[in-house]
Amino acid sequence: MNVICQERNFFIRFIKLKIMSKYIYLTCTPEALVASMLPPEGFGMYLSTGTKKRNKGQTIFFEVDLGKVEDLIDMESLNKRCVAKEDGSPKSSVYLSVYRSLEMIPTEALKSLYLTTDHGCVLELKRAPYDKSKEPQNALHLYQELSPVTPLVASGLAPSAFLKRLTDGSTPIVLPKLFFVELKLGELATNPLSGSAEHLPYPNIGHLRDCLEILKGEYEKHMKTVQRIFQGTLLYRTIETGFYVGAKDDIVFYPYPDMKELEDINYEFFRGI
Repeated sequence: MNVICQERNFFIRFIKLKIMSKYIYLTCTPEALVASMLPPEGFGMYLSTGTKKRNKGQTIFFEVDLGKVEDLIDMESLNKRCVAKEDGSPKSSVYLSVYRSLEMIPTEALKSLYLTTDHGCVLELKRAPYDKSKEPQNALHLYQELSPVTPLVASGLAPSAFLKRLTDGSTPIVLPKLFFVELKLGELATNPLSGSAEHLPYPNIGHLRDCLEILKGEYEKHMKTVQRIFQGTLLYRTIETGFYVGAKDDIVFYPYPDMKELEDINYEFFRGI
């Protein structure tokens, strides 16, 4: 299927070019810090489809500014292990950390965020300034936490307040840093019980409505777990505002395009979702 990013041609091109640059990536599903000689599009394709085209899976990862994390990683080990193979092809991955990786990386070192389909199509999302004053008032939200924990959570808190509540130590449950995405609720954001859920492809809509209605009725309650375990696949068409990462008042925002804009800027990714 030619529209699925022409995976094999990409890898052939990378091998011929003998890419020698080193890149650092923070993968989120699962969480790990990885060095690679593949640029972001090639790395995303490698994670999603593998080198033999027998693998298939969605991935989400950040590119990390190497110059801003050199004092946090073993550069000597990286330089010894992240080298071209004997045939001149680039090294695909060298794992640097698989534990508390998000926590150790400062937000200023995070560059673009990349999403891939399970066929290897890659979408780049760039950082953008976040304006808290434009957050909706009196609306409910649905957040899929992605790292370091992964529950699906309904909340009456806007994204910046949600992030701060979970990372500032004001509650018994405290996270050092959080990466999450806001998902669509449509009419349920203001009318949980009778609002239309026609275009919401979530399982057990009845349970979701109940969770949202509890939040609407109990003003002391700000969060309600909808699903405890993330199944590992994010429905990209359900993303509302975008992705958020940070701690306390330090928030980094990656806006997600609407479907029309996405079709225009990356048709192959659009077709893949």
